Amino acid sequence: MSLSRIRFCLNTVFTLWLREMLRYKRSRSRIIGSLATPLFFLVIMGSALGSSMTLRSGRYIDYMAPGIIGMSILFASLMGGISIIWDREFGFLKEILVAPVDRFYTALGKAAGGVTTAMIQGTSLMIISGFIGIEYVSIWRELLCIPIMFMMGLGFIGLGITLASRIESHEGFQMMMTFITLPTIMTSTAFYPMEDLPGWLSIPVHLNPLTYGVEALRWMLLDISDVPITLSLMVITAFALTMMGIGSWAFDRAGDQ
Repeated sequence: MSLSRIRFCLNTVFTLWLREMLRYKRSRSRIIGSLATPLFFLVIMGSALGSSMTLRSGRYIDYMAPGIIGMSILFASLMGGISIIWDREFGFLKEILVAPVDRFYTALGKAAGGVTTAMIQGTSLMIISGFIGIEYVSIWRELLCIPIMFMMGLGFIGLGITLASRIESHEGFQMMMTFITLPTIMTSTAFYPMEDLPGWLSIPVHLNPLTYGVEALRWMLLDISDVPITLSLMVITAFALTMMGIGSWAFDRAGDQ
């Protein structure tokens, strides 16, 4: 591939990324809602359950904070897929699919926008949580959470692109999102530790990629984890690469239909 061709492909990725960022910036209600809802969960649910739950690792609200960040990244990344449905309905998707560029770069540009949005929300929640009293280990550990959020977002945006490439309506996408997000959150360690889980529940918890993303964040922020950090990083990296591969394939197939 020539240098001019590489520049053209990268310019396509940047243009689609910038379009997603402008769309996010203009949607103030989305920004407020994406931060207010997780904070409501953290403050109300964390305080209520913290008064009745005792963890050997410390306060429950501290334990819950990485789970809330992971939950926010999951929602934001999957929601990134809905822009594909919007573009399909308004005809924009057809225009970019006929452009003389590999569809992989088109999918990459959409994914980059969704991942950036998820990282903005996750990082904002991490900072705000620190101001309201969540006790983190150090500022350096907080910075190391950013690449973890990136890999988590990449995996779930790949899933969102896969779903949006196969589903043609907003209603169908929203139903599928609900079907996926609630079981994914509840069968992870976002709200409770792995220890003392029932045998039947420990299986989906160990198979859930969100578990390993939350545990990696928890190790970085609180220096506690039920999973070795190396295993968590390996799982979320493999998940991100796999889902982006599947997502780009599904996006390419959708363009041929």
